Amino acid sequence: MMQATAKVTYVRIAPRKVSIVLDLIRNQPADKAMAILKHTPKAACEPLIKLLKSAMANAENNHNMDPNRLYVAEANVGQGPTLKRIRPRAQGRAFRINKKTSHITLVLKETEE
Repeated sequence: MMQATAKVTYVRIAPRKVSIVLDLIRNQPADKAMAILKHTPKAACEPLIKLLKSAMANAENNHNMDPNRLYVAEANVGQGPTLKRIRPRAQGRAFRINKKTSHITLVLKETEE
């Protein structure tokens, strides 16, 4: 079974925000998944559109797969390193702000007919 993969690492968005959008496109045809991403008002959609385009290009150019028969077989997100920042607060205190990053993986496969 042929599969095409695309990965993006160190995306400056929390993994739980990304996973909400990934749940929408998992097991969907690639063109439908692209339409869903384009019409979903979430910050995670922008890097995911680029990632899906990349995976589709990989499928077509590297594995000679038919772009019309592709579907999102796997869509995973993992937590990357956290950027730790400090926010000054009242009376000389400092509050920690954690800026989370994500590693996202998309796997496309061809439907059997």
